[in-house]
Amino acid sequence: MDSLTQIVLGAAIGEAVLGRKVGNKAMLYGAIAGTIPDLDVFASFFTDTVSALAIHRGFTHSIVFSVLFAPIFGGLVSRYETYKNFKDWSWLFFWSFVTHPILDAHTTWGTQLFWPFDLRLAFKNIFVIDPLYTIPFLVFLILAMRQKRTTKKRRLYNNMGLILSTSYLVITLLLKWVSYTKFEAALNNQNIAYLEIDTRPSPLNTILWSANVQTEDAYLLANYSFFDTQPITFESYPKNHELLGNLVEDESVKRMIAISEGWYTINKKDNVFYFNDLRFGLLSLTPKAENFVFKYRMDVDVSGKVTFTEEPKDNRDGKKLISELWQRLKGN
Repeated sequence: MDSLTQIVLGAAIGEAVLGRKVGNKAMLYGAIAGTIPDLDVFASFFTDTVSALAIHRGFTHSIVFSVLFAPIFGGLVSRYETYKNFKDWSWLFFWSFVTHPILDAHTTWGTQLFWPFDLRLAFKNIFVIDPLYTIPFLVFLILAMRQKRTTKKRRLYNNMGLILSTSYLVITLLLKWVSYTKFEAALNNQNIAYLEIDTRPSPLNTILWSANVQTEDAYLLANYSFFDTQPITFESYPKNHELLGNLVEDESVKRMIAISEGWYTINKKDNVFYFNDLRFGLLSLTPKAENFVFKYRMDVDVSGKVTFTEEPKDNRDGKKLISELWQRLKGN
């Protein structure tokens, strides 16, 4: 999830664990702890694109990280704060650390919660930024912050924020299931043979859902809004995996295929290969658009080694997409 959401969640967890004893400092340290797992993004400054992608939401988003580093941060804080209880501070950091990847597991990218095991949890039931999750949560957190630390009303407000946000996550799982059945029914009604369906919410909402459908030689992309009145239509994008040829044996290529969980297409333009990660869809709702959110240029050196470079995004594409999504959300 985005940084603001993780700050709000961390602060609420800090309050739930230690707010009665240390007041708003519990929220402060919870908020700090809620952002620490995302420091893995700085890996992009020290390593190549593929390694940085593999590191992101890996070790720092695991139970192992929470167990190892909670007592370290708890010890540091208990040494300098007036409240000296090492166990309580460690408990605050543990829960603020571990709830971060649990929430991230509901997004499309997912997390390696059980690192070092090669298992990425990605339920794909909420977009990385969702105002309906964050704003009510933030409002209740602010209300709690304004109360004295020993009052019942403070705990009530904080608990309400946690309950509402968690309930919304449960509702999004139900919405995901409903949208999945709609895509499945549309494929069956149109006699489309398929191997796998992967669904996710579109940006900033859980009304409009997207689907990637794998067939033998292509991927079908489609959208469905709960306000739709017309049948779902599918746009086909050829896999073109055969274009890789011997490059498929390159270690970086293998890692990118694993990171994309096999949801990728290959394009070739001006004798340059491009790797498109389909999990995050397109930057346009225009049929047959090839403007994927995550598109990587593949450069091959004289030794045959492949280097990936993410293609830059145009801010105008993002603004255009938001406008298109808003229109599409209202139904076809």
